[in-house]
Amino acid sequence: MNINIVVADEKHYKYAEEICETIYNSAIVRGTGIAKRTPEYIQKKMDQRQAIIALDGDTFAGFCYIEKWQNGEFVVHSGLIVHPDYRSVGLAKKIKRFVFNYTRKKFPESKIFGITTGLAVMKINSELGYKPVTFSELTDDPEFWNGCRTCTNFNILQSKENKMCLCTGMLFDPKAQKEQDDTTEKNAFDKKVILHLKKIKQAFLLKPAKKEIEKLH
Repeated sequence: MNINIVVADEKHYKYAEEICETIYNSAIVRGTGIAKRTPEYIQKKMDQRQAIIALDGDTFAGFCYIEKWQNGEFVVHSGLIVHPDYRSVGLAKKIKRFVFNYTRKKFPESKIFGITTGLAVMKINSELGYKPVTFSELTDDPEFWNGCRTCTNFNILQSKENKMCLCTGMLFDPKAQKEQDDTTEKNAFDKKVILHLKKIKQAFLLKPAKKEIEKLH
């Protein structure tokens, strides 16, 4: 199996309908709510170079796309799907990691978030550095939440005023991650300095003792 993951463009239009069907059928099998996508919308994301597709030769294997909210303050990965013929081989994780790294380069200052009911997606997100958050920490753009209208759980979301649903909100904040990385790097540096100073101190203390031993001989 030689699966290639790439940024989708116009030549991948032919897969749009199959992508939509796969997303919809997956939701039915899992018995969970999911916002419906249209082939036209999927093609639009391909035009914007905000879609990722996995192909086994010319055969569709997986997909995910990117959306921006609040002038790019927030970015979300949506429609992550793997064709049934390619599940249980770690492809979802590879697609997720690809789109995550692509997003970090394309929108380096944006907070990356997602809402999902899938435990597998939650696990992948956690490995990438996402943190579980309340919906209040996500975008407040009503257009984003209106995208959930075709989800079977939309009435729950409405009743909770977009503050809670069956989905779990997860967020990657690049600023917070940088601060964490800087702290980790500083701690590692401090440990090296302390260890170096200890060695110098030990060498200094041992030097007089060594001289006394030499006198005895």
